[in-house]
Amino acid sequence: MKRTPFAHHALVIAACLASLTAAASPSEPTPSATLSTPASSADCPALLNHTLPRLQDEKPQSLCQYRHKVILVVNTASYCGFTHQYQGLEALHQKYKDRGLVVLGFPSNDFLQEKKNNKDIADFCFNTYGVVFPMFAQSSVRGAQANPFYKQLQQKTGQTPSWNFNKYLIDRSAQSVTHYGSSTAPDNKAFVAQLEKLLSGP
Repeated sequence: MKRTPFAHHALVIAACLASLTAAASPSEPTPSATLSTPASSADCPALLNHTLPRLQDEKPQSLCQYRHKVILVVNTASYCGFTHQYQGLEALHQKYKDRGLVVLGFPSNDFLQEKKNNKDIADFCFNTYGVVFPMFAQSSVRGAQANPFYKQLQQKTGQTPSWNFNKYLIDRSAQSVTHYGSSTAPDNKAFVAQLEKLLSGP
């Protein structure tokens, strides 16, 4: 049977449409489908899988952003005999931040020596000691009311803050945590040696 010119053109158009449909639905993923995505909580160590409000503006901050860093966690207060340690903590932050250290401050009134207002605490820390390391909104760090991060720190070490400026030193894997008391100053030789050891590790 002889095809008319119209029928021939119709067959050509149908073939072109079929080719376009196949090209739009490839069986293999396109390059854009394989682009990497931001790290999820699944990539975050359990110890750091917490979100807590920032001191200055109370905006939620994920602790997962500090994974793979050596972390020094300190419960702080404005009216304590150890408050001058802010200066040493900021010095540590400045000296070692490029090597992977982050100092995290957690103001607390558990020992009745902290200001009541987060803004006042932030102003005091910056204006008096030039603190720029990350700090979080005031919370409890001991007992049943402790924030969830501190509860985990206590579970891992068996140590509860007995006073202001207790310290927890966390390795890069967030698996090993060492507790130090208030009297361990930021420039204590043994403490700094352990800190440098962790900074040199994987």
